[in-house]
Amino acid sequence: MSACRAPRGLATRRRATVLAVGATVAALSLTACGGGGTSGGSADTKFVQGKGGVDTVAKENRKDSPQLSGKTLENKPLDVADYKGKIVVLNVWGSWCAPCRAEAANLAKVAKDTKAKGVQFIGINTRDSNRAPALRFEKEYGVDYPSLYDPIGKLMLRFPKGSLNPQAIPSTIVLDREGRIAARALTPLSEERLRSMVTPLIAEK
Repeated sequence: MSACRAPRGLATRRRATVLAVGATVAALSLTACGGGGTSGGSADTKFVQGKGGVDTVAKENRKDSPQLSGKTLENKPLDVADYKGKIVVLNVWGSWCAPCRAEAANLAKVAKDTKAKGVQFIGINTRDSNRAPALRFEKEYGVDYPSLYDPIGKLMLRFPKGSLNPQAIPSTIVLDREGRIAARALTPLSEERLRSMVTPLIAEK
């Protein structure tokens, strides 16, 4: 008797899913909790590499952010596109990541200080296999802005080729009021460095 086999279409879909997830995990593993990472993108990225690992893009060269949506750590729906018209600070983090812990209080403070100026912080929590450690992390560091729950890093892969995409954990990406990628850091951020990413965008007309 021959072994039971899944239908050809189903088997193909299963293999594709396994390969996609495997590639995601492998990519994240290479850069997880790095002290910096390298600036990436193709020759058409057109970013300016600044001091302290912060890269910026001139207004005329910015690329649209990908569609980023899902459920938060509190299991509520969130779509980053709903915040268009605000400056959005995206921070990719994990509760297991020491550099993420080092910068968490700085992010929480700047988020509070700039909220009235039209700045919205949103986290992307990744590689936490369940929500509980991430929720404890937020409570410990006073993080009161929402975080999308992205345990295998699917959202990170949506950033377009040639853009300032997240390549390490932590990564911080700032979107301008039109939802375009304006700045990126691949290192844990001090309060001063974080403000240097956000302040020029607040001043933009």
